[in-house]
Amino acid sequence: MKVQLQTIREIFLNFWNGLLEKSENIAKIVLSNAPGNHQATAPTIQKDLIKCCGKETTRLIVEDLDNDLFAILADESSDVSHKEQLAICLRYLDKEGYVAERLLGVVKVDDTSSMTLMATIKKLLATHSLSMSNIRGQGYDGASNIRGALNGLRNLIMKNNPCAYYVHCFAHQLQLAVVAIAKENCECAKFFMHLRIVLNFIASSCKRMTMLKKVQAGKVLKALNLGEIETGRGLNQEIGLSRPGDTRCSSHFNSILSLIALYPSTIEVLEDIGSSSKCVDDPAKAQIALDHLESFEFIFMLHLMKVIFGYTNDLCQALQRKDQDIVNAMTLVDLTMAQLQHMRGDGWDNFIETVCNFCVKNKVEVPNMSDFYAPPGRSSRCLHKVVNLHRY
Repeated sequence: MKVQLQTIREIFLNFWNGLLEKSENIAKIVLSNAPGNHQATAPTIQKDLIKCCGKETTRLIVEDLDNDLFAILADESSDVSHKEQLAICLRYLDKEGYVAERLLGVVKVDDTSSMTLMATIKKLLATHSLSMSNIRGQGYDGASNIRGALNGLRNLIMKNNPCAYYVHCFAHQLQLAVVAIAKENCECAKFFMHLRIVLNFIASSCKRMTMLKKVQAGKVLKALNLGEIETGRGLNQEIGLSRPGDTRCSSHFNSILSLIALYPSTIEVLEDIGSSSKCVDDPAKAQIALDHLESFEFIFMLHLMKVIFGYTNDLCQALQRKDQDIVNAMTLVDLTMAQLQHMRGDGWDNFIETVCNFCVKNKVEVPNMSDFYAPPGRSSRCLHKVVNLHRY
């Protein structure tokens, strides 16, 4: 906290010093030239000045809007004390004809019900003399209190203003669509269930994450000594396992990348936990996680999802660009579909070679593709007899 306060003080003094260089009149009456009790460096005075800067900034935003039509962007958040807040932005055309997105305010809310959010937005707009009737667009996430068909925030606003059309973020929609489609496939759903079990077991504990970082640091140091990896600025950065979230763009892709990068270290940590942990449940949980990780089926799906989400992740990143238009977006969708189709038609040989090399490197048994598929833990009599090559 002291470091943060010192940083704020330095920023504040740098602000004053910048003004001193531009105006001799200001230099005569501030800081060392001001009376000892009137130097404007006390914390309470700094807070008042910050509030004044905020009010002046919002005044300029409202003036730039000039009572014209606008769209609102809103999202829920929480501060360091875990108090619910609502951040509200305006999107409009400025006086020069460019699209502008400006933060209007962050308001504390007692709860996140649609009625409370509606009242908060209406009150904030009224504070700055902005009319709800000028709203022409709404941009939120996919939470039920926001987009609910009956009493969601978007419908409450559209009842007062039918022209306030609701738009869901392109990249957010794509993320939810990809996750929903993946869950409809039994093998994909099973893979992500196993992935969550592994990631939650390790990433939910600071002690286990510390163990993972130490093991990974040792492996990186050994690889550097053997000349297997190169050194340089930005290389060999410390990474950790990240857990996926259905509403966070690229989170599934990042989780898969992190697990592939830390796969040997993760195996070693789980083995250590299984053999030396004092907690009663930990050895069993570690063994379950190991059973998933060390199966060819899991590694196959891990690399398959890496390729698929790799293509869709590029599309997500492109759709989030501010200069993106709908025509270019449709072209990007077609390109992504073509890449996926090419992988399906001509990418099998390279893909299975990558998976097998990964398995050999990490001492995971590779099944004979000519043998009949035998699922682990299930009777083969209940399944249609297909060879591994056809099944995968």
